[in-house]
Amino acid sequence: MQTLVISDTHIGSRRPVDILRRPEPLEALCGALADIDRLVLLGDLLELRHGPLYNALGVARPIIEAIGAALPKGSEVVLVGGNHDSALVSPWLYRRGAVEQPAPLGVETRTTADASPATEAIAGWLGKRVDCTVAYPGLWLRDDVWATHGHYLDRLITIPTFERIVAGAMARIVGNLPEQPGSAAAEDFEAALSPVYAWLDQIANGRAAGGRWATGAASAKAWSMLSGDGRAPLRGKALAALLPLGIAGINLAGLGPVSSKISSDELRHSGLEAMAGVVGLLGVEADYVIFGHTHCAGPLPWMDPAEWLLPSGAQMINSGCWTDEPRINSTELASPYRPGRGVLVTDFGPPQQLVIADDLGQRPQSGF
Repeated sequence: MQTLVISDTHIGSRRPVDILRRPEPLEALCGALADIDRLVLLGDLLELRHGPLYNALGVARPIIEAIGAALPKGSEVVLVGGNHDSALVSPWLYRRGAVEQPAPLGVETRTTADASPATEAIAGWLGKRVDCTVAYPGLWLRDDVWATHGHYLDRLITIPTFERIVAGAMARIVGNLPEQPGSAAAEDFEAALSPVYAWLDQIANGRAAGGRWATGAASAKAWSMLSGDGRAPLRGKALAALLPLGIAGINLAGLGPVSSKISSDELRHSGLEAMAGVVGLLGVEADYVIFGHTHCAGPLPWMDPAEWLLPSGAQMINSGCWTDEPRINSTELASPYRPGRGVLVTDFGPPQQLVIADDLGQRPQSGF
């Protein structure tokens, strides 16, 4: 069996950075599907924080239909919920929670395509030739390969992201994570994260499409100011100078621990350490762990291989992204933030990292 894993397409972004809107990357992806038995969309398929759900679905429909037409008859598509498209699975998770003692989520729980109205619509657009299912919080691709979006790492990462700080605040209410390896359940992570996602979904669906506020764009802008290379504007340098004071306050308030170190290397290191923590706490025993979320593909040849290894010696692999965010992405193949990547998993051997879209296409017009 050949399984292709892609993540973080963020279809429906307010600014057209989601490259699958463009004909060249979409054609490249569809061309790569000819011999694929299973396509795993590993979270953040849709961007649901920039506006109402129906906006993202409207953009996604022709893309999903093209993907469905390109897949071989009898193939499978697995939708995995992420943090930016949590509404794909939240109705199903709510129904599960409404049952008097539902079975624990574990590291993989599967359900049918009617998990939510959105997943049901996506399944319809894929067509009857394709079998569509939903998995959460992850799924086993082989006995030794586990895949998940990776948003649980937001409870452990030391970079002061928006979700890390808010999850820290929620932890003051719901409690901290267990500390011993193998002692945590998915529900322990969900307790602090799912209320944040529900709140952000309400904001996105409660304002007019095209509104000015969007967490993704704001985060990218803040990141570019605070992690500049010496050419940052004065206000960025001032914010960077004040950042340690803010970090100290966050940690004193018990919302951390987070660090004032902000750089692309620190973002990668911190993300990998946090993901290793998630795997350890959940007790996942796999030789390979595939995740997305950070948009930082790897390991790439220039990276230190050791930082991508779990304490057990297992290999972490990040599937990269499909968003052309000019503040942090690069068209250079050496950049881990270059969009258009995926991971191929076959019946034997290590998962293979792929550059699927060589031509990222031209940026669409603003009215696209």
